[in-house]
Amino acid sequence: MSEINFKVGQKIVYPMQGVGLVKAIEERLFKGKLMPYYNIYLESLDMTNLIPIDKAAELGIRPIVPVEEAEKALKIISEDFEPLSGDWKARYQVNHDLLKQGNVIDIATVVRALYHRSKIKELPILERKLYDDALKLLIDEISYSLGKKKSEVEEIIFSKLEPAEILLNDDWQNEDDFDDEE
Repeated sequence: MSEINFKVGQKIVYPMQGVGLVKAIEERLFKGKLMPYYNIYLESLDMTNLIPIDKAAELGIRPIVPVEEAEKALKIISEDFEPLSGDWKARYQVNHDLLKQGNVIDIATVVRALYHRSKIKELPILERKLYDDALKLLIDEISYSLGKKKSEVEEIIFSKLEPAEILLNDDWQNEDDFDDEE
């Protein structure tokens, strides 16, 4: 895979881990050779990872998606979809594989599918954790991409997952419209 060049101070996405910040690029001794590493701080996990620069692409580390891609992910969660298999183990594997790829569109697809599945029947523990992880990853990346607070992005996501019920026509809501015949 080709080498990715991130800069100190750049926000990145580490698949299955979340949004991180490249704190430094440093050299470390590995098998007798000095090797360059990204020093990446993952705020959501309060953890720092040292990633060999030549392994970053292989690990799926990538820049935060542009605004257009974030908006596309938000659109996907409100679209119709094919229900997943009733076998939770098969569903789990498909969704886990999508999440591992680290693509924001795939993450949105997992959130949408598992959210709606949970409305039909309670998710098994592993699948519930997968849903929670996917939702957190989606919220994190979209909030950085759009420059919005995480709480605001979470509200947007849930409003798209479960649109408000259609209100009755205003004419039906006016008390004056009801005739009190006696």
